[in-house]
Amino acid sequence: MSSASQRQQKILDLVASEKKVLVRDLTELMQVSPVTIRKDLNALEERHLLKRSHGYAVAAESEDISNRMDAAYQNKLKIAKKAASLVQSGETIMVESGSACALFVKELGEQKKDVSVITNSAFIADFVRKTEGVRVTLLGGEYQKDSQALVGPLVRKNAEAFHVHHFFIGTDGYTDASGFMAKDYLRNEAISDMANQADEVIVLTDSSKFFKSGVVRILPNRGIDGVVTDDSISQEAKDSLKRRHIQLYEAS
Repeated sequence: MSSASQRQQKILDLVASEKKVLVRDLTELMQVSPVTIRKDLNALEERHLLKRSHGYAVAAESEDISNRMDAAYQNKLKIAKKAASLVQSGETIMVESGSACALFVKELGEQKKDVSVITNSAFIADFVRKTEGVRVTLLGGEYQKDSQALVGPLVRKNAEAFHVHHFFIGTDGYTDASGFMAKDYLRNEAISDMANQADEVIVLTDSSKFFKSGVVRILPNRGIDGVVTDDSISQEAKDSLKRRHIQLYEAS
């Protein structure tokens, strides 16, 4: 990765974390000139990864999965590799839509042989189309343009034809009171429908999602069996997961 790419990734991670960052602060943190920072911000804005205003940059509010993949990208790669180690060669799994989930499926294709993936994510199906070692079955349903996920009653009807051991999902947040949460009710409904056909549900998420609230609880009546996250997870989050009897897998 070039120095410019590394710097822009650090800017993205910072903006994703703080939501709003002053240009002068970025100049000091990155130890480069204001001109260089402005060029970085222009490049990131052109890719719709953040928004610029006078003197500062803010996070781009978008459900576009291509945009979300760039946030905490290196951590998501580590998470993908760790999650892949939980899957056996020849296994059939279910995977819900999400940027970490997409990287996970690609990693499976590169590490495993004859892995079959059942998903409601058209993005994942396209993302791994040239990756050998993984077969994809796409569940039907109503197509959401931004998330490129399929939702609605057809997802449930299609999912009922399968039974798997592992079901991997993403999340938009986690609170101690509510557990893992999502922002989209329809996608959350699809998660529930797919989880009914799985023995274990495992969340893939970078540690920045902990103690950020969503809109609806994920699987409130069933619970989550495990979570794969990066090793920056706080002790507070670890303790919260332990109280919920959720198995923690740290990716380093």
